[in-house]
Order: sequence, then structure tokens, then C-alpha cells
Amino acid sequence: MTYQLRVNGEAVEVEAPGMRRLLDVLREDLGLTGTKEGCGEGECGACSVVVDGAVVDSCLVPLCQVEGASVSTVEGLADGEQLDVLQAAFLETGGAQCGICTPGMLLAGHAYLAALPSGQEADDETIREAIAGNLCRCTGYTKIVEAIALAADRRST
Repeated sequence: MTYQLRVNGEAVEVEAPGMRRLLDVLREDLGLTGTKEGCGEGECGACSVVVDGAVVDSCLVPLCQVEGASVSTVEGLADGEQLDVLQAAFLETGGAQCGICTPGMLLAGHAYLAALPSGQEADDETIREAIAGNLCRCTGYTKIVEAIALAADRRST
């Protein structure tokens, strides 16, 4: 069956079984390998993407559920060679280490920043809550939280 959706702002058609995982469609059918598979059970968040504004684990989402939806992946954050403010903050603070969780953390952080009301400051507690579905074994989260706070500060100025 053919499914139509928008991925990183572009209309795409995918010919695949409806129960094929969104993760596999993104990586194998569309060549968007930034989204990583960690656990394959929806526990680690490495495969996080944003579907119609909500952060989801793409390993748990069948293709048939995203028919007509808008999907954002880590590849959609940068504008060509220009990194998103959050990507730049991750680089600056050392928020990315081994790289397995990084795409999911970036998407969760990006969704948090998009939902942050104008003029409201980001704080460690709400940032940690926003990324709670994403596991990292390298950084202890401190540098990731610093990166998201830095990006929030830069977006408000």
C-alpha cells in the first residue's frame, strides 16, 4: 500500500506494509539514518522523532498511523550547512558523546523549546522532564541539559 506523509517539510510517498515501523521507513526507505535504533521497545528514546508536534518513539509507530502526518527527524533541524541553535549548543557544551541518544535528545529538546512560551526561561527541572523519555549512558545528562538551556537563552535574545 502507498502512504503519503510530510517528512522534514517535504511530501513523500512510501510503498510499504502499513505495519512497517516508522523507524525502518525513515532509515531504510527514505535514507534518513540520523534516527537511531536503541532498544527497539520504546524504552530508550534513541529513535525519537516529532509527529504532528508530539515526540514519539518511531520504533513503536506503524507507518499506517502517520498517513498524512508531518514527521520531523534530526536531519530536518539544520538549514543546509547552518546548524540549528540547539545543535550548535550541543556541540559547544559537549552534550553529544557516543551519538546514539543524540538525535532523540535533539528532537525532544527541540520540541521542548518550540513549546516554551515566549519570555519564559528554561529551567533544569522542566528540561529534564522534557527529555525524560530519552536515555543517555555517556553524559549523565548535565551537558545535555546545559545545551538545551543555552539554546533557550539564545532563542530568547
